[in-house]
Amino acid sequence: MIFNLGKFKISENSRPLLIAEISCNHCGSLEKAKKIILEAKKQGADLVKFQTYEASSMTINSNRNIFKIQRGIWKGKKLWDLYNEAKTPFSWQKELFKYAKKVGILAFSTPYDIKAVELLEKLNCPIYKVASFELTDLPLIKRISKTNKPIIISTGMANLNEINEATQVIKKTNNNKFIILYCVSNYPSELKDFHLNNIKILKKRFKCFVGLSDHSKDLSVASMAVAMGAKIFEKHVALENQKRGFDISFSLKGNEIGKFVKKINLAWKSIKNNNYAVDNSQNLMKKYRRSIFIVNDVHRNEKISEKNIRVLRPDVGGLKPKHFSKVIGKRFKRSLKKNQPLRLNMIK
Repeated sequence: MIFNLGKFKISENSRPLLIAEISCNHCGSLEKAKKIILEAKKQGADLVKFQTYEASSMTINSNRNIFKIQRGIWKGKKLWDLYNEAKTPFSWQKELFKYAKKVGILAFSTPYDIKAVELLEKLNCPIYKVASFELTDLPLIKRISKTNKPIIISTGMANLNEINEATQVIKKTNNNKFIILYCVSNYPSELKDFHLNNIKILKKRFKCFVGLSDHSKDLSVASMAVAMGAKIFEKHVALENQKRGFDISFSLKGNEIGKFVKKINLAWKSIKNNNYAVDNSQNLMKKYRRSIFIVNDVHRNEKISEKNIRVLRPDVGGLKPKHFSKVIGKRFKRSLKKNQPLRLNMIK
């Protein structure tokens, strides 16, 4: 099975990819957004992602409590104010795509309404992501799917039936180009929040590649996800030593991005062989295995017994321990000194 994600080909044997999510860490500065894109590229991220919405795409400007966040790091903040401050303005989108192309990293975005899809289509957005909170917005998913572009579906909070509904909408538009991103919608997420076996479950159930949208601070989550079969990762990113940003508490900063890339690639290299394998680096240690040794001086025609041979370390070319019982009772071909390996040419 091969999945084409822009210029990348995802297969069972391909390395994991990192999507660097800019999100709102630009803090309202186009120049900072560009700097984050460049940093992501330098640190080895494979793709960079934006979010395309306006506050009016997301909610209503109301002071009622139902329009305020009730828990987490943004508790008490109005949804309107959060999205208005966190947005990546429509007027920036063309410039950001252009800049990403200039520095050599593939860019795409998450549209949060149909208006955003129309804008991104004009910019030739090569890939679309469906955010976890929009997974149940089936009309939006249908419009995205009609672009016939690859789709990354994030699954935070979703049960299997909801994920199935979303994938069925995509399939009904004759677009089978989707990959699922397992997600825990806690910001930040803790290790105890993850049920990483869900990666295998989703892959088996939906017969597609699966990745991880990782909002944790713990790099070990990604390594474990690779072992479960995750092929793409999404991490929020920021600049080295950046202090401000709504998502800063669960973002990779500067060289942390590079460390994450190395971490997932190292995990992949450790499991990439589907067959049982022993690394060549271990060959030098084989000499410390056991072999059969002559432990007393022996004479020609002397009978081989447990008194004059033993199984000991190291293995320097002597007979393997499996031959021990077979040589007992046979005779030495010549006189031999003790403390040397027993070889086949020493036995009658």
